[in-house]
Amino acid sequence: MLELDQILLFASTAILLALAPGPDILYVVTRGITQGRSSALAAAAGFSIGNIVHTTFAIIGVSAIIKASATAFTIIKIAGAIYLIYIGIKIFRSGSASAEKDKKLLAPKTVFIQSFTANILNPKVAIFFIALFPQFIRSQNGHESIQMALLGAEFILCTFFVFSACALFSGHIGEFLKKKQTSAGLLNKLAGAVLIGLGVALAFSKR
Repeated sequence: MLELDQILLFASTAILLALAPGPDILYVVTRGITQGRSSALAAAAGFSIGNIVHTTFAIIGVSAIIKASATAFTIIKIAGAIYLIYIGIKIFRSGSASAEKDKKLLAPKTVFIQSFTANILNPKVAIFFIALFPQFIRSQNGHESIQMALLGAEFILCTFFVFSACALFSGHIGEFLKKKQTSAGLLNKLAGAVLIGLGVALAFSKR
């Protein structure tokens, strides 16, 4: 089990880390601005729940393999970068699509799957977990795997809280901007360009 001070310290760390600019929070914000609160919340849920996979990887040692293998890290990183660029291109092109097509393309369910997949395909998150968890594990509090699972659940809750707040705020901004007839297409193009840029940055980033 986890002690109260252990829980509070980890929660504070998780919230601060969730607030740091990155592909996940930027994706949530762009979804909120271009599509509204429901899609942004779907993105927030996808990125948060995706951490279940990284928690599991950290527990069973897959993350350690990714950290140790430059080839595995590069393959997953490139796959994640290509996926972000692919999503960005689709959003960018949807700026000139019909409203019905755009609605189908950017359904909240699709947004959830996209964000969940993007989270899993980011090897830096996997390495981050195996670097973060040991700092909060206490040998006297029971089996390490159980503590890691509990910390992972806490991290998911904290990130969802932060991302949901960003989703609601950006959704409100998006609704305001969309009152102008020319805004929707431009917002989609801007969001697509941001995601393409994030994908390129991930592809050329180092560990």
